[in-house]
Amino acid sequence: MTKTMRAVEISQPGGPEVLRLTERPVPEPGHGQVVIRVAYAGVNRPDALQRAGSYAPPPGASDLPGLECSGEVIATGPGVSWPAVGEQVCALLPGGGYAEYVATPAAHCLPVPAGMGLREAACLPETFFTVWSNVFQRGGLQAGERFLVHGGSSGIGTTAIQLASALGARVFATAGSADKCTACETLGAERAINYREEDFVEVMRGLGGANLILDMVGGNYIPRNVKALADEGRLVQIAFLQGPKAELNFAQVMMRRLTITGSTLRPQSDLAKARIAEALRAQVWPLLEAGRVAPVMDSDFALDQASEAHARMEGSTHIGKIVLKVA
Repeated sequence: MTKTMRAVEISQPGGPEVLRLTERPVPEPGHGQVVIRVAYAGVNRPDALQRAGSYAPPPGASDLPGLECSGEVIATGPGVSWPAVGEQVCALLPGGGYAEYVATPAAHCLPVPAGMGLREAACLPETFFTVWSNVFQRGGLQAGERFLVHGGSSGIGTTAIQLASALGARVFATAGSADKCTACETLGAERAINYREEDFVEVMRGLGGANLILDMVGGNYIPRNVKALADEGRLVQIAFLQGPKAELNFAQVMMRRLTITGSTLRPQSDLAKARIAEALRAQVWPLLEAGRVAPVMDSDFALDQASEAHARMEGSTHIGKIVLKVA
């Protein structure tokens, strides 16, 4: 195996143009880790936040962007019983996915679902870990409940719609165009709300309110989400595209017995992420292998086109996932 690899680094905080192709040493596996020869790497909003200088990697993580990948295991560290060298996997990464090789805990790897290619498998970890842990574990979504997801045409949104629908919830989504709304409804949303033309608060209140809302917008959506919830409803916050601050009347939270919670995935412990991986393998991977749920693909770019991939994502015209083709 070569000692160096191509990788994309963040040369300085800024726009997509600061992503630069470079050469780095190939990582070696530590205890409990594997090294993966990357076939495809997923492109996600946290990558853009890191590039802009507002989402620092946790201590010990690679400074390279990239939080998910698919590929072949080419080395294992002490204490690893699975996956073995030569196995194809997809994996949640602490960072470093925009490279030809990456190291990650073995417990954060999952098998490529039967019948699925590496391109599609690279889209699974970041979004499925996020959706499963926030919608089902933290948010407690149950069959028959009304579930609203904002950004329904995003990678998170398309995953949340499909999983919630497959597990029996009534799903609603917001999106910013007629085409995106159609895509959401095709994936299983009972109704998609074009936020440029309709008020999601009025729509959801007319239905009795949402039992659960998954939001990545923040800002002035936070008090609007609270209004859109049913009594005893839950709001799960996972990002802040419009900022983390809002003015909120907490009397509503008290009188209507609402729950406001949220999480970010990357800073959680290796053990916490391993437990999410176990739950996904047991409860979600069978849905993927049965074809009841599938990643929605938007486009792929070569590794040296990472800046174009980021521009595509931040232009918000995409539907589904964007990946980098590495191998």
